[in-house]
Amino acid sequence: MSTVPAHVEANPRLGTWISVADGQVEVHVGKVELGQGILTALAQVAADALALPLARVRMVTAHTTRGPDQGLTAGSLSVLQSAPALRRVGGVVRALAGPTAPEAAYVDRVAALDPDTDLREVAPADPAPVSVVGRSEPRLDLPDKVLGRPRFLADQRPPGLLHGRVLRPPSPGARLLALDEDWKAPGVELVRDGSFLGVVGEREVDVDRALERLGRDARWDEGDLLPDEDDLVAWLRSGEHEEVPVLDEGTLPEPTLSATYSKPFLAHGSIAPSTAIARWDDDLLHVMSHSQGIHALRDALAAVLGIPAVDVTVEHVENAGCYGHNAADDAALDAALLARAVPGRPVLARWTRPDELTWGPLSSAMTATLSATLEGGRVTGWSHDVWSQGHSSRPGFRGTPGLLAGAHLAEPTPLPPAHDPPLAAGGGTTRNAVPGYTVGPRRVAGHRKLDSPLRTSAMRALGAYLNVFAIECFLDELADAAGADPLQLRLDHLDDPRGVRVLETAGRLAEWGAPLPEDVGRGLGYARYKGTGAHCAVVAEVAVHSEVRVRRLTVVADVGEVVNPDGARNQLEGGATQATSWTLHERVRFDRHRLLTTDWETYPVLRFSEAPPVAVELVASAEPPVGAGEAAQGPTAAALANAVHAALGVRVRDLPLTPDAIVRAIEAADA
Repeated sequence: MSTVPAHVEANPRLGTWISVADGQVEVHVGKVELGQGILTALAQVAADALALPLARVRMVTAHTTRGPDQGLTAGSLSVLQSAPALRRVGGVVRALAGPTAPEAAYVDRVAALDPDTDLREVAPADPAPVSVVGRSEPRLDLPDKVLGRPRFLADQRPPGLLHGRVLRPPSPGARLLALDEDWKAPGVELVRDGSFLGVVGEREVDVDRALERLGRDARWDEGDLLPDEDDLVAWLRSGEHEEVPVLDEGTLPEPTLSATYSKPFLAHGSIAPSTAIARWDDDLLHVMSHSQGIHALRDALAAVLGIPAVDVTVEHVENAGCYGHNAADDAALDAALLARAVPGRPVLARWTRPDELTWGPLSSAMTATLSATLEGGRVTGWSHDVWSQGHSSRPGFRGTPGLLAGAHLAEPTPLPPAHDPPLAAGGGTTRNAVPGYTVGPRRVAGHRKLDSPLRTSAMRALGAYLNVFAIECFLDELADAAGADPLQLRLDHLDDPRGVRVLETAGRLAEWGAPLPEDVGRGLGYARYKGTGAHCAVVAEVAVHSEVRVRRLTVVADVGEVVNPDGARNQLEGGATQATSWTLHERVRFDRHRLLTTDWETYPVLRFSEAPPVAVELVASAEPPVGAGEAAQGPTAAALANAVHAALGVRVRDLPLTPDAIVRAIEAADA
């Protein structure tokens, strides 16, 4: 019998994955739609596995009591983890249900299958012919979004809905000192537990007015806990660290070149602030959330609320934007705490834009120092040290709920320092810190900062964004020192034929080496995500005058088997566009007391007028599918910085590439 996929081993019951209703086979999955098109791709895999047309398949999104527990939807792993499971399920269904024609009779036979069938104990039928996988099928989620139907969580209006808001402390570590015990506001009910303050009411306008008044009336004890934002590199290297040795291949020759690179704290910046709906019926809690991991969220909610996990149900409903561990889980606890005051009524807890930008988990600031040895045009030794906070503080880490409001309750549950995923899963601080090139003996080490008042967690690509930026910029600096072409230097040091093909294709499509006007530069970035995932090369062409204007991006990737070509291209284009925003604009600002980025003016993101044309090419491959959503971020950042250097002859090593940063680099070069 064939090897049982891990997600089937963990969820072996047929009825966990398959049901039938209204003449369609319902496919239940634990991976969630975040705007990345995953439900469409998995529907294509399921349709082929079941030997059914796509129209006969209905995807059922994640639910803690109806469907498999597939952990997190993160890390560009959804297709890699889910496709083998769905193919096993489909093979077992076909083995048990018999002939797949006529269609209606086949679906009826599927409906009659025993839902308690153990998928591990039945030999699957041979794979059915591929007819849907590999085609650019239209996204299943787009019609609702294009037509303005209430698909997003913030648009849901269940009967009896109440609105809720939570008043956040003014700064990290602040504690409530005083609020009138008899505080009241028209049309709302006050919910208070320690430093947790919220209001619930029938009318959203009353709730918002009450929240504003509550903010004026509450008194807080604040401290100056935040670091010096103008010296993050020194701060990241100070204090206690967990040392993470990644690679040590022996004695390194004397380095001939060293450089230090950095990125600031970044916010997820989702278009829609985080939201949740919760309802208590007796002692049972039902939550609608846009969490990336609803089973872990269920357990965390139960731990904070002091109830059995079996009494909590969480279903996933999509919201507009995600990009990693944003505040979706936190909003779920807010909703549960507010709804507990009004049993039997659903409460929609919606965060404000300032809440989202100042209280949602951040992407950690990072800094890396690289050194290398050049001998006869070859790199013969390499060292990479990277400092960062951890990149995951998701619910459930080390048995702690990790939910924001829990830390503000009279009986608080702590917010532990962020950790990093294990190296075998790609790591966090050290993700992509190992160069994929043949550069002689290599030494790579991470240094995870343990003490910080700023809460960090996973954002798209984790530490790979900074590490790839640093490696690929440093390679360009080495090429300058060697008098070599940057593309050729990479090809000369790359033994991976898939990587070589991606780089050569990118160079050809971007017209590498063709003449450019004055103040226009072309730059390159390349990486294999996590060292095991998608190969991606990006060539950026920029014009630099008073600011950086991106003329075009060329993205080439090998993502293995492509389930939905248009979906893969969308993911790469979106990743490159978001990385352009991070690289040119984004930075969380703060003083020693408070975060200062509270809106799109103080936290600017890429505007539509700045969005560059992005050409995406997928290199054909028969290898297993890997995710595309996090492959382009690091290469894009490096390509942009290298293009700025090509245009101006100065190197900006500290992100973002703002006009002020470029002026400082020019002044430093002239000094």
